[in-house]
Amino acid sequence: MILSLLLNLLRLLLLPFNLLRWWRAAPQGGYVVLEIDRALVDLPPPKRAWSPLRLMRSSPPPLSVERVRELCQLMEKDARVSGLLLEIHAVHCGAAALASLRDVLRQLRAAGKDVVAYLPRGADNQALLLAASARMVILGPGTQVAALGYAAEGVYLRRALEQLGVEPEVIARGEYKSAGEMLVRDEMSDAQREQSGALLDARYSDLVSAIAEGRKVDRATAARWIDEGPHGAAQAVGLGIVDAVAYEDELERVLGAPPRVPAARYERARRALRFRPLLPRPVLGVIEVHGAIVHRAPLTEVASPVRPGLVPGVSIPLASEERLVASLRAARQNPRIRGVVLHIDSPGGSALASDRIHHEVTRLAEVKPVVAYMSNVAASGGYYIAAGAQVIVAQPQSVTGSIGVVSARIALGPLLARLGVSIDVMKRGARADMLTASRKLDDEERAVLAREMESIYQTFLEVVARGRRKTVAEIEPLAGGRVYSGVEAHARGLVDKLGGFDVALRALRDRIGPPAARLEPVIVRVSRYVPPPPQLPQVPTPVPAVLSALGLRGASELLSIASQSGGERALTWYPGEEH
Repeated sequence: MILSLLLNLLRLLLLPFNLLRWWRAAPQGGYVVLEIDRALVDLPPPKRAWSPLRLMRSSPPPLSVERVRELCQLMEKDARVSGLLLEIHAVHCGAAALASLRDVLRQLRAAGKDVVAYLPRGADNQALLLAASARMVILGPGTQVAALGYAAEGVYLRRALEQLGVEPEVIARGEYKSAGEMLVRDEMSDAQREQSGALLDARYSDLVSAIAEGRKVDRATAARWIDEGPHGAAQAVGLGIVDAVAYEDELERVLGAPPRVPAARYERARRALRFRPLLPRPVLGVIEVHGAIVHRAPLTEVASPVRPGLVPGVSIPLASEERLVASLRAARQNPRIRGVVLHIDSPGGSALASDRIHHEVTRLAEVKPVVAYMSNVAASGGYYIAAGAQVIVAQPQSVTGSIGVVSARIALGPLLARLGVSIDVMKRGARADMLTASRKLDDEERAVLAREMESIYQTFLEVVARGRRKTVAEIEPLAGGRVYSGVEAHARGLVDKLGGFDVALRALRDRIGPPAARLEPVIVRVSRYVPPPPQLPQVPTPVPAVLSALGLRGASELLSIASQSGGERALTWYPGEEH
């Protein structure tokens, strides 16, 4: 309280200076310039304590949709600025985060502000999707529009592993549960082809609709532009895909010579006039379920694998049971937190960790409103966790569902024999060596695992049925490991509302009541790290590392989860590589 009071007194003393900054930061008729050239996420990353290492960070923090939303809300109330100039160099994000940003831009235009998109490096699918939300689209000279649609490909390793002497074993419950099929097949299964095709249809339809709406043409014309691409800059202007071609120093001429101000400078000047509250206020908690679901994550963040929606080299946290359980309990016990949004961007992971996290979600939902927001992916274990919320919100392009379970292991017996390595086993207990990597499972052992998988699958169905207030018989036809777009999931009752994070916040406020209208969202992240107990040294299995190096993220994660817990079953989804 004392610190807030001192800061407010300082701001009061600096008020004349800050008013001058406010005036100069927004010249009459000017455009605020926002550069898009880094990872785009829904929420700003949590603030961290200062350290010298932060000065050595090679890349800037990601741009968040919520930061852009706050910027646009400032602009809506500012009569001095004409609009927003988006300088789009590259768009790195998933489909749901991009859809949320497009919604923000449409709201800004609906409020009477102009939006102009400048593409100095040309446009791919993502960049053109974003630019289509603008009134005017300007392309850089010498560039091209290469919005070519979407393709998905899978890499299949059965024959390669066979030649190496490596024998994969995959047990899945659910016809569409395809996370391990790249290890045991030579091509896509019919089920995987069906569900991947449906997701591609949704993405392609969204691209066509966005171009048609933004450029004011019919869908057939927009589809023809995609099919006949790429288009050079001059050709794109002639077709009407973009409005003009210009270098950066020619923008003022194209826009009618309005002054421009960087978004960061504009925001700093506007926020300098705000006073801090003297007493702690109630808040809306936001708990992030991001990345593969595991029991315990390292103390530090881990490098993200290369996958759609993420930038290579960007650090992301794992969705650790330990951290999430602690955060959910803290939110339940903290009286300042009036309700919680679960922000989920996860393809799933450990079945056991998912169940324990879901248990804490249900405990929280017994005493406070809980809304789950599905960002780019909330599938398998991600959906298992969301099922504990009272309301589920997803973007139309979110990937969800995948209600099923899979287990995978690698037997290295033939490879070891080829290398001249002998395995001599002593055991006490008929199945003491059941989960070793030196041999395959026998028929009885596979039957035991299959029964366990069926039990986990039935539990998954019951969890979803309770959360959706339906019967298992109603949920089972929607399961089988099948994934859905947000639109499909909403039509089938797996999702309650379509929209972005703002829709999830609105749903939470509605459940709390009128006092929640002024409550701000705050990320809740509790870190409790307990060192694992000492274990006997084990020979590491190189297969997950090799698969990861080959870019087969799903197979690598699946085997890593299994190897960490003695062949643990996984609730996970692997989409193949999209481009």
